[in-house]
Amino acid sequence: MAATGYGDLLRARHAARLLAGTLLGRLPNAMSALAIVLFLRSQGSGYGLAGTLSALYGLAVAIGQPLLGRAVDRRGQPRVMTAAALLSAAGFALLAVNGPRPLPVAVLAVVLAGVATPPLEGGLRALWPAVLRHEEQVQKAYALDAAAQEVLFTVGPLLVTLTVAAASEAAAVVLTGLLGVAGTLVVVTSAPSRRWRAAAREAHWLGALRSRGLAVLLGACLFIGVALGALSLAAVAYGDAHGGDPATAYVLAANGAGALAGGLGYGARVWTGVPERRLRLLSLGLAACYPPLLPAPGLGWMLPLAALSGFFLAPTLACAFLVVDRHAPAGTVTEAFSWIVTAMGVGAALGTALAGLVAQDGGTSAGFAVSAVSGAAAMLVLLLTGRILTVPNLETRPEKDRNGGVEPRFSTTHQA
Repeated sequence: MAATGYGDLLRARHAARLLAGTLLGRLPNAMSALAIVLFLRSQGSGYGLAGTLSALYGLAVAIGQPLLGRAVDRRGQPRVMTAAALLSAAGFALLAVNGPRPLPVAVLAVVLAGVATPPLEGGLRALWPAVLRHEEQVQKAYALDAAAQEVLFTVGPLLVTLTVAAASEAAAVVLTGLLGVAGTLVVVTSAPSRRWRAAAREAHWLGALRSRGLAVLLGACLFIGVALGALSLAAVAYGDAHGGDPATAYVLAANGAGALAGGLGYGARVWTGVPERRLRLLSLGLAACYPPLLPAPGLGWMLPLAALSGFFLAPTLACAFLVVDRHAPAGTVTEAFSWIVTAMGVGAALGTALAGLVAQDGGTSAGFAVSAVSGAAAMLVLLLTGRILTVPNLETRPEKDRNGGVEPRFSTTHQA
């Protein structure tokens, strides 16, 4: 089958609604760090406390995603995601009312807001095969999903800034939680979300983690997350040396534009062959595009290099999503996708911290070096585990009825 364009994909029944609702519901991920820091600073907290509580929120999200993903696989999307979104919004509201004091209440509010963040990202990727009729369309949807994240992390901070200017820092915190509820309701009231059920699963305390292929993917995604976190910190150091905040914004925007272009380009064509092999090639391209940042040249050269460093990011993630779907044990697909979110989030936090340490003494180039080393590490994980990350044998897993809304799997008979 020839691939259809993005317009045809979005015209598929429910597709535009699910994508838009998920992006809306994921805006808190792009808003929370800035909203929490600005609010706590407005209440007289220092950068240390504000940064610590913001990091605690990120850690809580990383812990909550796979736990909620497992609950979704067992009980369906509407009940779990709606309850989670309401609890997360309650956490944000509690923080806005309480402020930084008493501190235990502020900590409780931040942890609740984070750990209850609904697993919309994993949920959407579990729904795509039930909504779209062909594997080529699902690959295109994964690519569009990965590319759209770049827009998400541009719009989120802008919304926080506008809300603070129009109302207050507390209003920005409350709005962050409300947007999560709104997006979740758009998704869970749709027919595909209401119908979707995971396949029958084998009782096992490890859940999705009993898949060795998934473990390999988590290792690779952890290092990709480290590379992204280090790049963000190194961009700040670069801005300090080249004109301040505008230079930082330009570098990060160029990186995001490169990822957006790469993701849209990747999804615009039909890919044949097994995705495991393609993922290794894409990771090679991703790793090769970080070292050119090391010289940290003037802005005229830095912007195209920053765009290049992002070009293979969205294609690599889109291909990884497809591989996750093929390697997740039956009945654990939402949990599996949620573990990827956790690995990326933990990696980004580690990368930011590590790049900050090395950039303090080694300067901007040292910060970008963390991205380069981490990108190479992600590539090596995939290259050295070829025997593990092989084409999964899905014939032993039950076929799913797409029209019934049950978690489907596609055939793996493609030839490389």
